[in-house]
Amino acid sequence: MLVNPSIISLLFGSLFICSMLLYSAYYGIHILKRWDIRSGSELQLILERKTYLISTIMNHAFGFQLASLFLFIFTVDHLHTLFIGAMCAAGTLNVNEYGYPAVFIKVVNCLLAGTWLIMNYTDNRAFDYPLIKKKYFLLLVITPLLGAELFLQSAYFSGLRAHVITSCCGSLFSIGEKSITSDIASLSGLSTKVAFYLSMVLTFVSGMYFYKKRNTAGYAFAFMSAATFVVSIVSLISFISPYFYELPTHHCPFCILQKEYGYAGYALYITLLGGAISGIGVGAIMPFRDIQSLSKTVPGI
Repeated sequence: MLVNPSIISLLFGSLFICSMLLYSAYYGIHILKRWDIRSGSELQLILERKTYLISTIMNHAFGFQLASLFLFIFTVDHLHTLFIGAMCAAGTLNVNEYGYPAVFIKVVNCLLAGTWLIMNYTDNRAFDYPLIKKKYFLLLVITPLLGAELFLQSAYFSGLRAHVITSCCGSLFSIGEKSITSDIASLSGLSTKVAFYLSMVLTFVSGMYFYKKRNTAGYAFAFMSAATFVVSIVSLISFISPYFYELPTHHCPFCILQKEYGYAGYALYITLLGGAISGIGVGAIMPFRDIQSLSKTVPGI
């Protein structure tokens, strides 16, 4: 294993988040079974005090979870000089079989963590906490996924050895290779552009319609936000990144994170992730817009 301050921060951060999630999940099970806001029992008072503590802890823990995705990408990109053949994060992630699964599950967990933060913020705006069981159920869903992330991330970093020969991004994202990344890079430029611009237009239209009508169009907006996130990643590999490199055969989605390209990738990925979380969050709280204590809060959010 390579000893690096960023690696240590990521591993200890993930361990801390998982520990807090296990603590929260324990009380989450009790809340799902026994929460009753109308009760004045001692157990209910204990659960109410615990939920204040857990909300505060998870706000900070999930805040770090969102930041850890970009710290992870920054770290693996910074380490590429230690491996023969690697030119960016793409090569570093390919050093062992845990790299790409780790970054994939980190993206999924960031989307779920962001959605939970939106639900928690909404729930805390109401005096009777109408979403408390829903958000703790989501917390129980996230817990094993973050456990899997901790395992994959630990296995990936512990398996890194300096001077290992790996593939460069030019071969990983080149047209003609037999891999998923190669298949994405070889997609027709025209069809990908049509899908990208169409998804953007539909997301904007559904968002504006929902903003003006305040009806069930929020579900369409949430779906289009999630779909646009996926289409945008594919489009970035297929036809957007070559514009940054001024090289039509270079489709790497990681090189744009480097200094030579003004770290433009960070702005792109932060925007994409923020847009996806915001859109999915709309869909997550839409079913509760008719609850009396949230009737004025949800439209504002």
